[in-house]
Formats: sequence, structure tokens, C-alpha cells
Amino acid sequence: MQSTLITYVKNNRSVLVTVILLLTCVSAFAEPAIEVLDPNFAAPDAEKGLLWYDALQIGLEGQGWSGDALKTPYDRLPAKAEGVVRPPVWNLSLHSAGMALHFVTDSKTIAARWTLRNENLAMTHMPATGVSGLDLYARDDKGEWRWCAMGKPGSKTNEVNLLSNIPEGQHEFLLYLPLYNGVESLAIGIEKEASLAKGPARVEGHNKPILFYGTSITHGGCASRPGMAHPSIVGRMLDYPVINLGFSGNGKLDPELLDLLIEQDPAVYVLDCAPNMQPDLIAERTVPFIEGLRKARPDTPILLVENIVYQQGWFIKGSKDAYVNKNVESRKAFEILKEKGMKNLGYLPCEDLLGHDSEGTVDGTHPNDLGFYRFAEAMTPALKKLLK
Repeated sequence: MQSTLITYVKNNRSVLVTVILLLTCVSAFAEPAIEVLDPNFAAPDAEKGLLWYDALQIGLEGQGWSGDALKTPYDRLPAKAEGVVRPPVWNLSLHSAGMALHFVTDSKTIAARWTLRNENLAMTHMPATGVSGLDLYARDDKGEWRWCAMGKPGSKTNEVNLLSNIPEGQHEFLLYLPLYNGVESLAIGIEKEASLAKGPARVEGHNKPILFYGTSITHGGCASRPGMAHPSIVGRMLDYPVINLGFSGNGKLDPELLDLLIEQDPAVYVLDCAPNMQPDLIAERTVPFIEGLRKARPDTPILLVENIVYQQGWFIKGSKDAYVNKNVESRKAFEILKEKGMKNLGYLPCEDLLGHDSEGTVDGTHPNDLGFYRFAEAMTPALKKLLK
């Protein structure tokens, strides 16, 4: 029924508001409502036969704060955090890691136009496609998310045809934004005869996001494309929205971040900060930070993640000692909290995070795509247990 109504809207745009209301009523008895966007607010492109919709009309998935709370629309932390969190944390919060557009369209072509904050598109150990590119996934007939296209950046402002010859019918998409660059603007181009709607609500119980707080690994370094960062993979595996608060080199369980995290009401908190902390700092901050979360969110599960196995550890003693000593302190903190009676607290050991060979990183620390996939596979069962 929704598909029929959307087709009617394309030919009778004046009844758009009525149709949205009808969709809402229908959804009360059937599927979740979808909000069809008004094509009158799109920018026509006569030469290409497209309508360009500002991404903010669709809304961003993966933002803990939005609207007036933000200094600029694609930030990860609220404006009030500037000058409160450490400067590098604030600067890194301007990256769009973890954000995605969730939409439905029957267009046979999908294009994208985006302008980046920074002209540096890549890093020495991470490609431009992951740092500054876009990554498109679609649901298949079984309800699984499958990769289908990517937007390769070539300059600060980019326009690409993401996908053509899309099969007929309505399809649901996730478009991931850049991991290590910020976004100034983003627009989606679809055929002028097609409809565009906001993605439907997640299944009941899955509307709250999984919130990740961590280091460059959480941030997404060094995935080849945005959808391959493990928080995004976990989100697709479990079909949950995710908030990525990874801050490269600066995930240190800062008290200022605690004050911000407790403003959120996620399905679960994932804390993965050990790689940016020394053993003494882990011992000092882990218990107070988790107790602060628990005080503010008595029923929200928390998953504490060990430091990854550094890939040289099998060969270089100092490399092994570095992660082992950190994890000793993480385990101590976990045991202290359990002895105090804390419930809904999970612990994820390091052994399976990157696999049991030396093929999961680009530099011994930062995962490649294989490492991120293994990370997600190891994390998902622990999250399922907490979310049950």
C-alpha cells in the first residue's frame, strides 16, 4: 500500500501532506511509517534529469546531538563542548565518523554531491576513500545490509554517480559519511520522477543506538571505506543505529566526555579507550568513569573492551608487554566493579579481536578491513548478550 501511495505522490505532488498522514495511519496497523520528502524543496538539475535533496532534509543517523545543539550540522559533539573537552578532542569531533543517511527511494540512479572540511583527502596509511569518501549499502530481499557503491573523493568538493540501473521498486539504503574528514554539505541526487523518503524506524527495541567511545580504532583508522569501521559493521550485523565517538589518539576516559556521554540514552555503551592510555591512567580512570555512567544510567548495559593484541607482540617483547600490562589494569577495574555488585557490565578480552595471525592491521595497531571485520565478529556476541 505504501508503494502505491508513493507512486501517486509522484504524479500528484499537491497531496503530499495528505499522503504522509495516510502513511502514518497505515503504519499504526502495518509497517513503520516513512516520511516522503517534498520534491518542491529539492534543487532541479535539468541537464542530468535529477533532483538534489539536501541530506539534512533526510536527517543524519549516528549523531548524539543535533539541530541547535550543534555549532555546524555535521559535528559529533555539541557546541557547548568546545573549550570544555581538550582541543584535539574537539577538533576530531568535527569529523563525520559513524554518520549515515538512511533513506528509501525507487530511483534507478543515485548520485551524491559533498563538500569536505579539509583538503587533505588521505593519510599515509589510510586511503582517501576511507578518510574522505562515501559508502553506500542497500538491504537485500532477506533484510541484510549489502555493499553496493562508493563515492571516491577527488577534491574538496565532489560530485559522483554512485549507482545506476537499480532494479525497479522501493529500496532501502544507508550512505556512510567520511571517517577522518568533516562534511560541510551533502546532497543526494535522484531521478526527477522518483520519490525519496526517510528510512523507516528500526525494528521495535532497536531504535536506541549503540554508543562507541574510543580511540583511532573506534574512529575508523584505517578502513578502506567508511562502512568498514567496526562500529558500522556491528550496526549492520545487529541492525542498530550507532554513534561513533572515537577520537584518534585521544580516547582517554576524560571526565568531560563522561559528562557528555550521560546525556545520551543508548542501548549500550561500548568503552574501548585502552590503546590511548597507559596502565596507571587505566587504573585511575576506569572505575570512576563506569561508576559515573552507571549512576546516570542505572539500567544501560556497558561493555568494557581490552586493548588489542599488538601484532609485533609475538616477536617483540616490549610490544607484548605494552598491551598485556594495560589489560591487567582493565581486568582489575572490571573485577572491582563486579565485586561492588555492578550489573549489566560486560568485558571483551583481546585475544579474538584481530584474529590469530598477523594479517589484521595496516601497521601492527590499526585494523585493515579484515581486522575490522574480525573485530566486529568478536564484539557482536558480547553485545547480543548485553542487549538480550
